[in-house]
Amino acid sequence: MKNKANLKLRIDGMTCSGCSSHIEKDLITKDGVETCSIDHETGIGEFSFNSNSLNEDDIIKAVNSVGNYTVTEKLDSVKSNTKTPEEIKLNGNYDYDLIIIGGGSAAFSAMTTANDNGIKVLMINGGLPMGGTCVNVGCVPSKFLIRAGESIHQSEHSPFNGIIPIAPIVDFKKIIQEKKQLVEEMRKKKYLKVADSVTNTKFITGWAHFIDDTTVSVNDTNYSGKRILIATGAQTNIPNIQGLQEVGYLTNISLFELEEKPESLTILGAGYIGLEIAQAYSRLGVKIRILEFTDRVIRTQTPDVSEEVQAQFKRENIEVLPNVRIQKVQKIDDEILIHALDPRGNPIEFIEKGNIVVATGTSPNTNNMGIENTNLNLDKKGHIEVNGLQETSVGNIYAAGDCSNTPAFVYTAAVEGKNAVLNAFNIQESQTDYSALPWVVFTDPQIAGVGMDENEAGKRNIPFEVTKLPLSEVPRAIAAKNTKGFIKLVRNSSNDKIIGARIVASEGGELIMEAALAVKYGITATQLAETFHPYLTLSEGLKIAAITFTKNVEELSCCAT
Repeated sequence: MKNKANLKLRIDGMTCSGCSSHIEKDLITKDGVETCSIDHETGIGEFSFNSNSLNEDDIIKAVNSVGNYTVTEKLDSVKSNTKTPEEIKLNGNYDYDLIIIGGGSAAFSAMTTANDNGIKVLMINGGLPMGGTCVNVGCVPSKFLIRAGESIHQSEHSPFNGIIPIAPIVDFKKIIQEKKQLVEEMRKKKYLKVADSVTNTKFITGWAHFIDDTTVSVNDTNYSGKRILIATGAQTNIPNIQGLQEVGYLTNISLFELEEKPESLTILGAGYIGLEIAQAYSRLGVKIRILEFTDRVIRTQTPDVSEEVQAQFKRENIEVLPNVRIQKVQKIDDEILIHALDPRGNPIEFIEKGNIVVATGTSPNTNNMGIENTNLNLDKKGHIEVNGLQETSVGNIYAAGDCSNTPAFVYTAAVEGKNAVLNAFNIQESQTDYSALPWVVFTDPQIAGVGMDENEAGKRNIPFEVTKLPLSEVPRAIAAKNTKGFIKLVRNSSNDKIIGARIVASEGGELIMEAALAVKYGITATQLAETFHPYLTLSEGLKIAAITFTKNVEELSCCAT
């Protein structure tokens, strides 16, 4: 009997399409190999083969024997057998076909997918209300407050000489109350109403604790499941700073609930959460200081991105102090004294009259749930290790969302939750592809990206070119008198394909999707440059940026060609 197996590998050493063709031609001639697809830009190779003739090691050895290419990572082992929804009824004495632990995006996506396929589900949610981080304390409330702050800022600042700005009357308490109302409406509409519509799911509020690989205990009652999906999300990572627990601190959860405007905030951390909070609350009238232990804000990006954001924060009188290491904090009367070391290692002190806000990244919610009673593998930060099918090291347990070692976005979590169910019950092979994953930091200007930047392309030995177009060369930005930021495109110089983009612009989040489609579908810079873009739109900036791979922007007329 012929058994089909699949394998996905990361391969180093490829520099052009000829390299991938070389591997494909050699591998496809090997007895037992059925299909072979290599992407030299991402370094990913996908193989299907007859498992009666070959095993995974045979494929890896075959790749390593071709030229100077090396397999550096086995990304996953793909299931090949699929079943129709009518065939997924399970055998065994289990209380439920699927137990879902969590109540956020990944959990709900998994639950609705299971319901569509007649799978009996138990959903267990503890901590945050249904909807998880995004709707309750993350995306929805933060973007509401960001837009509120932006409205104030625009009223107070006009780039046009003929407009005299007038400071608006701001009722902070009403803004927070409106935020709470929006959160409640979104939670009811997008989660509670959805929960009421399903027929095969039982909901329990409580904390799940693993007894073994198939059984969890909730509120002193045991439940068994044929399959289990862990989708418990993540929470703010609290640094180990002497005195912090005694003095007290806020996170996004507690900060967003305050109806009385703080006098000031010292924010620990200059990642995307810290930056969004800082600018929103500064524009709402709160004095802000950011203490960052690395050398610049948004350290994961190239320095030019950091510089644009820091320049805008300086214009808005938001104090950013990099390379500061906090030693301890203490409460003296009504003030907080922060003891730290400056960039040279000298002692320095800060006085905070308001609150400390911790925004030093997140940690997965995998503690205190009996993981030690299973054979689950966790990474160094406590994330559950999964492959492209959301499979863990335990055959019947899957994981999705921020608790797993995958990109931490609400929209990726939703896809992962759905795919986990499709794979767990052999309904359909579904892998989550992050190669063209767009992301946004909602500061002003916004920071958005997709694919590789120049550093990543260099590390993968991909021949690349970069073009960087300042917004001061984009007609729409010039007319709007808002030229902060730039559009940066990265192309593979061997085939002209766009492999990445970084955008810093007032609506960078809207612009990034065109670049994401270019990366996903292998669109070239030439094709992007030759595509009609409406004049006086920000999206025209992508066209102009693509043109500047081969032309000087100073030599282009308004309707650039």
